[in-house]
Amino acid sequence: MSSDIIIIGGGVIGLLTAREFINAGATVTIIEKNEFGQESSWAGGGILLPLYPWRQSQAITDLVIHSLKLYPELAAQLIDDAGVDPEWTPCGMLITKNPDISSAVDWCRKSHISFYDVLPEGGIGLNAVTDHPLWLPDIAQVRNPRLIKSLIQDLSNKGVKFLEHCSLSDIAIAQNRVIALNTSAGRLAVNQLVIAAGAWTGQLFRQYFSKLITKAPEVTPVKGQMILFDATPDTLPYMVLDGDQYLIPRRDGKILVGSTVETDEFNKTITPEARDKLWHFAVELLPALADFPVIRHWAGLRPGTEHGIPYIGKHPEIANLSVNAGHFRNGLAMGPASAQLLVDIVLERSTTIVPDPYQISRRH
Repeated sequence: MSSDIIIIGGGVIGLLTAREFINAGATVTIIEKNEFGQESSWAGGGILLPLYPWRQSQAITDLVIHSLKLYPELAAQLIDDAGVDPEWTPCGMLITKNPDISSAVDWCRKSHISFYDVLPEGGIGLNAVTDHPLWLPDIAQVRNPRLIKSLIQDLSNKGVKFLEHCSLSDIAIAQNRVIALNTSAGRLAVNQLVIAAGAWTGQLFRQYFSKLITKAPEVTPVKGQMILFDATPDTLPYMVLDGDQYLIPRRDGKILVGSTVETDEFNKTITPEARDKLWHFAVELLPALADFPVIRHWAGLRPGTEHGIPYIGKHPEIANLSVNAGHFRNGLAMGPASAQLLVDIVLERSTTIVPDPYQISRRH
């Protein structure tokens, strides 16, 4: 028996989208060519706010602000239903340098984000050179590997079919509809197909749809490297954004440092140059980190789009094909709202967010 919905892509966007469909009463199969949630969703930092959101498009803000409202209930439900805490933590974020402070304040007020123009209380030994610092006490993070684990457990409990290490060999299309997928797990009949393949979305469209359509999402991989310090819980109580790099403290004290932005196709090789750059940034900003070892160094591939705006919606030429991809650095920050928007569109429900900016046929 075929599922109502087949999703290609087992990252956080695909999993959140599956959860919205399941909660709406649909049956869902998710296909992942590697392991679920092990690409950009696992590699990112988990800050639930874009870096300097006032410099981003309103289309990004709309998804982020709605996701901020959805996260507390999402986290609570996952703890109850899956028994895995995604560690949604409203620890706050300090942004040390804001030369465009008036834009920042205007954005915070318009978006109803609490802010203070003073440093947070509690000396932690930051060695930051500040320029109109901004303290956002309510901004949260999520521990993305635990979010992925909790989503997978939740969806498994609710009957979602997972096809891991499942390669796609062909997509059968007739009369402007996808009718089947030929995969390493066999031929799957398609009712509705959603592509949420992250950085691989553009490649997938070029490989399987280029001769049949004129509109395709332009998504390309953007590499990012991060390191992890094995620090103690009292080392850093909140997130810090300094320039283009940041520190993120987890509940157990470990501190993530990120990240690079590199255009290197699908190469996830880590480099000693990036490690050294991130280490020096972290130790200069928070000298206490010199006392702790770096225990991990990794790279991920973000799904880049022009202006960082994702593609969310139905394909204009293939009747039963939809896309939810291209969230660049903000898949976690925009994920819950993106999933809700896509499912609202496919199920022809009214939408909380105006869908026009995210269309595949949009003009940049």
